[in-house]
Amino acid sequence: MILVDSSVWIDYFRGVDSPQTDRLDSLLGNELLLTGDLIVAEVLQGFQPEAEFNKAMRLMTGNLAVVSLVGPENAIQAARNYRQLRANGVTVRKTIDTLIATYCIENNHVLLFSDRDFNPFVDYLGLRSALCDD
Repeated sequence: MILVDSSVWIDYFRGVDSPQTDRLDSLLGNELLLTGDLIVAEVLQGFQPEAEFNKAMRLMTGNLAVVSLVGPENAIQAARNYRQLRANGVTVRKTIDTLIATYCIENNHVLLFSDRDFNPFVDYLGLRSALCDD
């Protein structure tokens, strides 16, 4: 299963052409995709016009499975992952990214992302990228 990060959704809704948005476009309607509650919040908060907000909300919550990314187990494992990356000389800039990556690792999901902060999770912790996994 593929979880789509806010970095890709934001580019997708802005009409940015990239390998990630192309992949998302090819997956929509053809494969069951996941998104997370925190991702929905990150994406939807950027819309100004109500009509665009509602359209994006319908797409993200009506056509995708929305999962809760935070719970006690995931929070503790995310802290462990953060500490492990720090021990490897990597500082992750956003706690939300640590929670998202950890959710994917723990649930064996692939992540479609364009945010470079996920690369250390791929390099050190076994996160699978949707651009590398087919």
